[in-house]
Parts: sequence; structure tokens; C-alpha cells
Amino acid sequence: MKKFLALLLSLVMVLALVACGDKKDDTNTDDQDNNEVTDFKVGFIMLHDENSTYDLNFINAAKEACETLGVEYTIVTNVPEGQECYDKAAELADAGCNIIFADSFGHEDYMIQAAKDFPDVQFCHSTGTKAHTEGLSNYHNAFASIYEGRYLAGIAAGMKLNEMIANGEFTADEAKIGYVGAFTYAEVISGYTSFFLGARSVCPTATMEVTFTGSWYDETAEKEGAQKLIKNGCKLISQHADSMGAPTACETAGVPDVSYNGSTEAACPNTYLISSRIDWAPYYEYAIKSAMNGEAIDADWTGTLATGSVVLTDLNENVAAEGTAEAIADATAKLESGELHVFDCSTFTVDGQPVTSYMADVDTDPDYTPDTEVVQDGYLAESTARSAPYFQLMIDGIDLLDTNFG
Repeated sequence: MKKFLALLLSLVMVLALVACGDKKDDTNTDDQDNNEVTDFKVGFIMLHDENSTYDLNFINAAKEACETLGVEYTIVTNVPEGQECYDKAAELADAGCNIIFADSFGHEDYMIQAAKDFPDVQFCHSTGTKAHTEGLSNYHNAFASIYEGRYLAGIAAGMKLNEMIANGEFTADEAKIGYVGAFTYAEVISGYTSFFLGARSVCPTATMEVTFTGSWYDETAEKEGAQKLIKNGCKLISQHADSMGAPTACETAGVPDVSYNGSTEAACPNTYLISSRIDWAPYYEYAIKSAMNGEAIDADWTGTLATGSVVLTDLNENVAAEGTAEAIADATAKLESGELHVFDCSTFTVDGQPVTSYMADVDTDPDYTPDTEVVQDGYLAESTARSAPYFQLMIDGIDLLDTNFG
């Protein structure tokens, strides 16, 4: 009888442990037990969920970094750029998180307030601009030189345009690119300009039209934006917006597409060319390790090709032009060596005039006053005075069909 009771008790305990392991918080969090080796806790705040290519990219990096380091983590998704961000940050801090990350530009002011209210917790904000002026030891910004990745993806686009011209599909003066952007912010301007310069480095007759949706994630608006550009005669589409709207519009129309934040080849096998993205895992690992060791975290951290933070997805060889991989590899080597600069001022003009000086708004005061000279040695040095982009020049060859500042 005692053996039977002991066996029964053991069974009950096993079932209880299994039940605990399967328990899910009914708030929108993703709590993972990763056999953590420390009691260090990490929190992540995401603007959307896995349905957004932008947020999925962050979610995958968060999981990779925390599992590599063996730390406990919580991911909270679908957090708007408002008071909800502060509320979630405070909840994570109260729950014992030692470091908390947020992934969207509009989260910044709420993360700063949380940093002030929880001085013993580290707060890290991707794409933000204010850490270097706030002067808080526990608040930090991070970005990457994704303009280099977009430039390389632009080379794939330009090579495809050349192939289509050679095949007689259109003439060289009809090599027009379409671009679906979210907002007319420096981050987006820097992105579409670098993509255009990459395309034009191999297809010098290329031009571009840009339209803005007014949202980081609006599948209908992004699809309609791509359709408008295609109707306008654009021969290839790219994007700085987070849904599958533009890629699926391209697949339906048979127009080549360069995606962002991840491959869309599975859904768009006949039109997808390549995609650039920021791999946030190197930054997450760096910041978490620093916090664990009690070391200072950079106020502004910029990831690069060398840190593994700027990456391209696999090239779709079934769609890409011959020689594309080799052209990208050559340009990558030159970017890494410093022989090539994306915003080389000899490669573009503004209103027909060369650019010899540019005062950027680096300190982001309320009036957006230009405060820092960023042209050096003949090129505009992006993401060096701070991590977030500040390139806002409207260069010749790019036509904005509209603007949207939110």
C-alpha cells in the first residue's frame, strides 16, 4: 500500500510539473523557460507580433540571444507607440527584468520615462535618437548601418533592370524603380536613397518614385501603394514597410521585388530577388552581457557588416540576373575595406548641384535644428554622429509622389 501511495504521489508531482511547463500567460507575452543558468531576466517590447516582418526579425533575434546566453526572457507583443509602452516597461521592471528592450521609434519617450522611474534597470531602444542627449546611464539607443545592406540589395535591383533592358522588355530610359515607404522620416529617406544609389551604381539610367503609407504596418495600404507604382510604369518595387502587401502585389503583377527584413521567396517565388535586414542578435548579446557584468552599455551603438548586424537573405537565383552574387560580393568587400562609401557625394546631386557640406539634425531638438557637419572626406558619414540615420537630402533622380510625417 505504501509503495502504491508513493507511486501515486510521484505521478501527481510529474503531472503538476508538466502542467506548470505548459502554462501560458493570457496577456500577450511569450515566457520561455530555457534552463537559465542565472536569475538574470530580460524583457522585450514589440510594436507588432510575428505577422510583421519587422517585429518577427526582432523576435527571432531576442530568442537567439537569450537562448545563447541562457537567460530568462519575456516578449510582449502588440504594444502601441503610446502610454501602453511605459505601462509594459514598468510591468516588466516590477516583474524583475534587469534589462528591457523596445523595438519601435515611437516607443522612445515612454522608454526614457521608464528609465527615469526605474534607475536600477537598463533600458535599450532600437532606432531611437535621444540617448546621447538625455545623459541617463541606464538608457541607450542602437541601430545598424542598414543603408549598406540596402545599397547591396539595390545592386541586385540594378542588375535585374539591366537584364530586363537587355531582353528588350523596356528601354534604358524607362528603368524606373518604385518604393513603398512608411513615413517621410530620416530612417526611410536614408533607406530608399541608399537602395537607389546601389541600383544606379550598376544601372546609371535608373530613376525612382516613392509613395508613403503613413503606417509601419498596413497591408492594404502597402499593397495599394505598390499597385499605384506599378501602374505608373515602375519596373521593380522595394519597400520600407512591414507587411506582405507590396511583395504579394508584385507577385500578382509579375514585377520583381526586393523585400525588407526577411525573405518572401516562399510566398513570392517568381518575383522575389533579395532582402536586407538588421540582425539584432549581436546587439542584444552585447547589451545583455554588459548588464550581467555590470559594465557600461554604449549610449549609441551602431552595428555594421563587420559585427554581423547587416545581412542579406539568400539571393533568389531563379529571378536574379546573372552575375548578381559576384557584384554584391565585390561591393561588400569594398564597403568593409572603406574603399566604397554609400553616400559618396560624387555619385549624386541635389537640385543639380554637388553636395560639399551637410549639417544634420543629430541632437533632435524640438525644432529639428541642423547641428552637426557630417560630410567628411567627400562622403556623407551616416550613423556615425549617432546610431540612428540622419540623412534627409532629396537627391536628383528620386521623385516623391507624396509625403507623410505621421
